Amino acid sequence: MPHFVKSHGLGNDYIVLEPDKLPFPLTVENIRLICHRNLGVGSDGILAMARPTRGDFAVRIYNPDGSEAEKSGNGTRIFAKYLYDYGHTTQTRFTIDTLGGLVTAELEVRDGRVTGATMNMGTATIGDLTELEVDGERIPVITVSVGNPHCVVLTDDLERVDFYRLGPRIERHPAFPNRTNVQFARVVARDEVHIRIWERGAGETMASGTSASAVAAACRHAGLVDDDVRVVAPGGALRIRIDPGGEIWMSGPVEEVCAGDFAPEFLRRLGA
Repeated sequence: MPHFVKSHGLGNDYIVLEPDKLPFPLTVENIRLICHRNLGVGSDGILAMARPTRGDFAVRIYNPDGSEAEKSGNGTRIFAKYLYDYGHTTQTRFTIDTLGGLVTAELEVRDGRVTGATMNMGTATIGDLTELEVDGERIPVITVSVGNPHCVVLTDDLERVDFYRLGPRIERHPAFPNRTNVQFARVVARDEVHIRIWERGAGETMASGTSASAVAAACRHAGLVDDDVRVVAPGGALRIRIDPGGEIWMSGPVEEVCAGDFAPEFLRRLGA
């Protein structure tokens, strides 16, 4: 088995590791080094296999700054592919235990490899906060939890959003003591929304499954979209469907980039 496998979902890339098989501890410092785009393998985060206390499998999700995320739509899709492709299961439907709740995976398999998946992301909870003050500006928001926190800002023009200023300001706003993921969203039609994503602990990302789920739930709450929505991020589109019971189903592709071993000198830096 390789030390790591790197895959992406619409450009949102993660490294999958099995900590029990590594010759070094998965510390905050080591997570930061592995995720570093210049000094390490480079990724938007790490998916670490864990022992399930519920469900079939379990994963811990780490951001590139070393902090831990409760849930990730693209991450669980990538992890589900890893489980199937590397022989941990022969089933095409199973559950993954995350800190943000159980996620059900339904796999699409072609020529023995997973090419996409539909994930049950649970239900969305809309928060009471409807406005933030940022640098003296009052910004209408919709806060959403899909197992992890999100703050959605609706806009008529994504290009005019001061993304690199507002993203980090909102992420670390005092209203969110544990920080939050931030999405700027433009409703194009009742079945399509375009977004830009500032992810907690990672910054700008090309795609995010929980972000797409949260945006669909927020826009539906506002009466702007229907139950089946195409959410388009810079990396591509995810299909989000909200069933009559409020369960969110996210569908999208997943692709492996590489698999390999850490070099001896890199292992020494990791404390092996």
